[in-house]
Amino acid sequence: MMKCLFFLCLCLFPILVFSSTFTSQNPINLPSESPVPKPVLDTNGKKLNPNSSYRIISTFWGALGGDVYLGKSPNSDAPCPDGVFRYNSDVGPSGTPVRFIPLSTNIFEDQLLNIQFNIPTVKLCVSYTIWKVGNLNTHLWTMLLETGGTIGKADSSYFKIVKSSKFGYNLLYCPITRPPIVCPFCRDDDFCAKVGVVIQNGKRRLALVNENPLDVLFQEV
Repeated sequence: MMKCLFFLCLCLFPILVFSSTFTSQNPINLPSESPVPKPVLDTNGKKLNPNSSYRIISTFWGALGGDVYLGKSPNSDAPCPDGVFRYNSDVGPSGTPVRFIPLSTNIFEDQLLNIQFNIPTVKLCVSYTIWKVGNLNTHLWTMLLETGGTIGKADSSYFKIVKSSKFGYNLLYCPITRPPIVCPFCRDDDFCAKVGVVIQNGKRRLALVNENPLDVLFQEV
């Protein structure tokens, strides 16, 4: 009986040594868990609520500030205001409230959502509250943000909120149609473009940019 146990130990010893050597020198890399989505926060540090309204405000003050608002596009034949603008200063009118409509139940960073100006309006103008990106403007050589989009459809109406590299957040435009909508500004890995500001007829107009995205915060109304 003792001999049997002795030979059994001799047989198991190389296996134990090999196993120990393998696990220490060749660790098994298990797949890592997906990162936990980060909620987007308002100026009070609260999570954005899809049922609440917010003003999109600048992270700067004075002439560098200015809220985002709904206005009439120059030379537009739309029956309702159809442009997404930014005031030339934070001194003056407040911005037009918006609501964020995510694909899920919560509003997270780097996830697709729709943006809608949340204001009373007549039935004719309801679609003219939903953000989208227009065609290439050859005069300004950019794609302007406008209204007339749709909610929950794979067209030009999807955006994302991401953390700014400076302070606050940036807005991204992310077309998801296949083949994708022609977008010379969409160059990121996930085919998104930065939203910034251009000057149109003396007004600040939100548009797609290659550099200097607009840094914003969200203030609950």
